[in-house]
Amino acid sequence: MTDAQQPVFNIEKLFVKDLSLEVPNAPAIYLEREAPQIDVNMSTESRALGEDLYHTGITVTVTAKIGDKTMFLVECSQAGIFRIQNVPQDQIPMVLGIGCPNIVFPYLRETVSDVVIRAGFPPLLLNPVNFEALFLQQQQQVQQQQAAPAQTH
Repeated sequence: MTDAQQPVFNIEKLFVKDLSLEVPNAPAIYLEREAPQIDVNMSTESRALGEDLYHTGITVTVTAKIGDKTMFLVECSQAGIFRIQNVPQDQIPMVLGIGCPNIVFPYLRETVSDVVIRAGFPPLLLNPVNFEALFLQQQQQVQQQQAAPAQTH
């Protein structure tokens, strides 16, 4: 195999695409001593940018509530641009769905924790995510949706 055929995977850029913090019940919420209920919603998306360049982003929304009062709301999109060359086309979705999110996620986790601390709250560390399991689950859902119309006839 020559060097020209060797698979290439490079991180071109990692960046915060969007970041929002709301503390709607400040300053009274800082007097609360009860532990908040934390709700986390996360999604990933990937797309081609050009020849051998791809974008992968993770968006997370974290809501902390005490009863019906919102303590804080953080929305963050962390993304990366990746150069992927000489990888078989059928493996690109796996690289974008598993490999790239595994690189982006620690940066997202740090950004969310940092903004929560800066808002005056204790650190919030997002739990690790198994992007391989999520990717396989999404693939199964796509296969089921493709099979479903054929079964309705």
